[in-house]
Amino acid sequence: MSVIKKFRIKSFKKQHAVISFQKVSITFGKRIVLDEINFNINQGEIFGMLGPNGVGKSTIFNLITGLIKPDSGKIIIENSDVTSLPISLRTTKFGIGYCPQYSGYFHNLSVLENLKAVGEILIKDEKDRKSKVDELIGDFELENTLDLKAKNLSGGQKKKLAISLSLIGNPKILLLDEPFAALDILSISNLQQIIVGLQTRSNITVIVCDHQARDLLSCVDIAIVLSNSKVITKGTPSEITSDELAKSSYFGQKFKIN
Repeated sequence: MSVIKKFRIKSFKKQHAVISFQKVSITFGKRIVLDEINFNINQGEIFGMLGPNGVGKSTIFNLITGLIKPDSGKIIIENSDVTSLPISLRTTKFGIGYCPQYSGYFHNLSVLENLKAVGEILIKDEKDRKSKVDELIGDFELENTLDLKAKNLSGGQKKKLAISLSLIGNPKILLLDEPFAALDILSISNLQQIIVGLQTRSNITVIVCDHQARDLLSCVDIAIVLSNSKVITKGTPSEITSDELAKSSYFGQKFKIN
């Protein structure tokens, strides 16, 4: 699969850290999941996270949203220490949107009913709400699915709906948990274009984790690889796939992006 991104954002944008993990550690029972990890995510980046199952990628999402707290260390969002802030305050104050791996929509409602329902929660003004719903219908090409129940959509259509719902509140930071899982090649390509389009149009900071390494690396600016509770490398796709420790721990010696 060809690389969707034809540029790397760090080469021309002034870097401003939106999220910083500072010596963050967390254990579940006796298992160390994250061990004093440090990394920054910059404004407007598409940031990827890779690593084996159970390495802590979803845990990082839960730490960002505030669903769980670290045992030690700090989580900084927009220069504010949010380590102890609740989910609701993080979402409203810092504009965090989350698209989970599974679901993220009301199964028995139609596509249009889903959009209207979430819109009523997040957008008080009726005119603004209708405008946002219409915008998302167009951006995600949902016109032909509006009357279908969410549970009857294809895998790619479900992903589009879930991401569109996570964008209704105009988030500044969007978390995408395994967006490419179980999708066909064309759906993956369309979704990659959508992700890059979000950055281009809205300068949203997008954080993606997925086991589909090639698909993820085709659309991100920067990525990290996690292994044994640590961040073992961070850089552009070409940089991390050339890293010997990342090869031995995750990619293997024969892995190539294209």
